[in-house]
Amino acid sequence: MTVWPLKFRDLANGTVLADDAGGWFVADRAFVDRYGQGCLTDDDLAFLKDGGHAYEREGDLPHLAFAWRWSARQASAGKLAYVILVPTLRCDLACGYCQVSRAPETARGFDWTDETLASTLRFLDALPTDDIKIEFQGGEPTLRLDLMHAVRDFARKRFAKVEFVVCTNLQRLDAQQWAFLDAPDTFVSTSLDGDFETHERQRTSDPDLTQRFFSNLEEAAARLGPGRISALPTIDPFRPPDFAALVDRYESLGIRSIYLRPINHQGFARRRGMRDGEIEAWNALHSDFIEMLIRRNAERQHVVEEYYFTHALRRVLASGLDHHVDIRNPNLLATDYVVVDHDGRLYPTDEARMLSRIGQVDLSVGHVATGIDADRRAALNTSSMNNFDPDCIHCPYQAFCGTDVVDDLSRYGRVDVPRLDTWFCRRHMALFDKVFELVTRDDDATRWSLAKWAGVSEWPRTLVRRAP
Repeated sequence: MTVWPLKFRDLANGTVLADDAGGWFVADRAFVDRYGQGCLTDDDLAFLKDGGHAYEREGDLPHLAFAWRWSARQASAGKLAYVILVPTLRCDLACGYCQVSRAPETARGFDWTDETLASTLRFLDALPTDDIKIEFQGGEPTLRLDLMHAVRDFARKRFAKVEFVVCTNLQRLDAQQWAFLDAPDTFVSTSLDGDFETHERQRTSDPDLTQRFFSNLEEAAARLGPGRISALPTIDPFRPPDFAALVDRYESLGIRSIYLRPINHQGFARRRGMRDGEIEAWNALHSDFIEMLIRRNAERQHVVEEYYFTHALRRVLASGLDHHVDIRNPNLLATDYVVVDHDGRLYPTDEARMLSRIGQVDLSVGHVATGIDADRRAALNTSSMNNFDPDCIHCPYQAFCGTDVVDDLSRYGRVDVPRLDTWFCRRHMALFDKVFELVTRDDDATRWSLAKWAGVSEWPRTLVRRAP
């Protein structure tokens, strides 16, 4: 019998072992020692074969099943059907940690020209899909409502199914802007960093502007409903908001999925530098937030989730969940989504355009008038998978995790930094540690939240297989 290579990591509730296809189980140290010394018992081998971690001969059913499970874990990029458009880089706010290096509202030369608009419409028209998602970013895109109307009017005629997302600070909304947002195919994404004081400190720097934002946010929630509005908090791990108050605020808007984001090392936010202890502070903060949600959910008998943790949990439980581009493998860039910047240049991600904006490195992959440069895209994608990384191949979380070439370039100026030293790896190692810490618990409160987050009626105790 042949046992597929197993990778392991010691946690508080046992040792997690996993194979390359994402099959996993929990064992005590004695099992790990027997595996490492090549002294597995007949019971050990029977357990591994039953769990799909071993096979008798090449081509038998367990061998083929493993190959199928491995292939199902590899992200397969589809047609280009998600486009981020930046009609203007100008903004009416000056957030201290702005990651896009926005331009002042009165600046010139930071909007699409007539030629860029025409090229963008031709680019959209040539896409080999009838189903598309178009996201307007900035700057503050509502400063150019005319350009947004032109794109939306065209897309509604061109595509059989289309969804629009407007990323807006909700600071200034007149009748025309409300009319644009009211359309049932249009969704709103904004930023809500917590209570009044935190949002003012990080975003508006003015009590009147802060009050206007909260008023507009409440009206947007009432007019559009929770299904068409999302709000994301950006968290400074050294000055976090009151998390209970933050969740209360989100729930008051009907929003029960909260995506905590650390301040990105992009744009004007780079002026802060990478602070000592920041990733450790973030990981501890995130873990505390998950624990708070578990207690809160159990007390109130309705569920609030942290979106990214839930996504990681579901990736551990099943393959094929590759819709979130921050964590998939291979993470092929400029393949199924692309960014059209204010000057018409194409970028593989929103973060990539930010690096070009500050002059650190040009990660553009073409121009909207001439299309994607296949050679530049291919050069970026040489490092877009974790399958052969010398650190990742020893990690039990490899099958659930991904890569972020752009973040590595932003923080370190190179893509060959030892994986265990990167922000991306240290963040996701802690994230998956937390996932396995919770799935191996057996208290009612944890199991109730896990079931709701996983989308099942109840959390089965038999889900966690334990080696003999």
